[in-house]
Amino acid sequence: MHTAGPRPRPRPRPAVGSRTQVNLGRALPVLVMVLVVVADIVTPDSERVDRLLFTVPALAAATWSVWGTIGMGVVAMVLRAVLVLGRGESGTDELLASEGLILGITAASAWVSAVRTRYERDLAEVTAVADVVQRVVLRPLPPRLGPVELHLLYVAAAAKARIGGDFYEAVRIPGAVRIMLGDVQGKGLGAVETASVLLGSFRSTAYDAPDLPALADRLDEGLARYAAWDPDSDAAERFATVVLVELPEGTGTARLLNCGHPAPLLQHGTDVSPVEVADPSLPLNLAGLADSHHHVEEFPFGPGDRLLLYTDGVSETRDRAGTFYPLEERARQWSTAPSEQVPDLLHRDLAAYGDGGLDDDVAALLIVRTEGTNPPERPR
Repeated sequence: MHTAGPRPRPRPRPAVGSRTQVNLGRALPVLVMVLVVVADIVTPDSERVDRLLFTVPALAAATWSVWGTIGMGVVAMVLRAVLVLGRGESGTDELLASEGLILGITAASAWVSAVRTRYERDLAEVTAVADVVQRVVLRPLPPRLGPVELHLLYVAAAAKARIGGDFYEAVRIPGAVRIMLGDVQGKGLGAVETASVLLGSFRSTAYDAPDLPALADRLDEGLARYAAWDPDSDAAERFATVVLVELPEGTGTARLLNCGHPAPLLQHGTDVSPVEVADPSLPLNLAGLADSHHHVEEFPFGPGDRLLLYTDGVSETRDRAGTFYPLEERARQWSTAPSEQVPDLLHRDLAAYGDGGLDDDVAALLIVRTEGTNPPERPR
């Protein structure tokens, strides 16, 4: 069976709002000079309005290049001289002083523009590096993998960040698809480091681990080996909750192992219910605190069924009253919505529901069984 490759990633575009702000910023110095000229024409005594020309190079420094800022300053100097001389105030010491003041402001503004341009260039390079890191650490999921469709929502909490402490991966092995979604304790670069270790362990062991318990043990071992290699790293101290799913091909069932993670939501028709595990495992990197054991929950998962995996950034989003986000209720409302629309519906609803927007990493993965044999009859 052919497995579809990842969708091509569109080139990032600046937001419409940011483009509008930049365009207005570039136009502002010109608008000031036009305002001064109009005031000089319609107002007999416009000397006070002329003083607005002092602001032109400073305004230009916010959005124009160094030479653009200098050019705006020179135009402002020429314009003030023309206006003053046009009113018959030629040869005054005040004109020379004002021209010198604009020249000084222009020089300072050119320096500010140079610093701003350098920081913008550095930010662009860092953003490009972050994009590459995201593609390596958190690779885009294919829209279809074997007998399932995958629809992902991923939002990092940190402003302008591409990667957070939530992580995901899916691979197709002979006869099945294995999926992981997890959440590292805490935020920041330490959480990203731990997530990258777990993703690397999953990618290297998901193909040959005999079952989900063995896969969970190898993920734990991967964290332990990394901590031994670098005991001072944040990854040595952090734990992670993880849910592992295995979807055998042609069986109409699913297997789930939960390591301290929020219970996924299973949708069959319009019925939505959490997949509770009677004996969940401990989060990864905490197995040494107790005897390690893993219980695998097996349940019917046939064509058209949907399984929603998510992190606590979804379920623990609160409104102003402190009420948790009603995910199960929302999932029932969206039970008839096309699967590809659910992540966007969830994102917009979370952003509107949360007090002050989203303040935690958010990951949600909707898994849809598209083909397979009929599942076993469900208990009534």
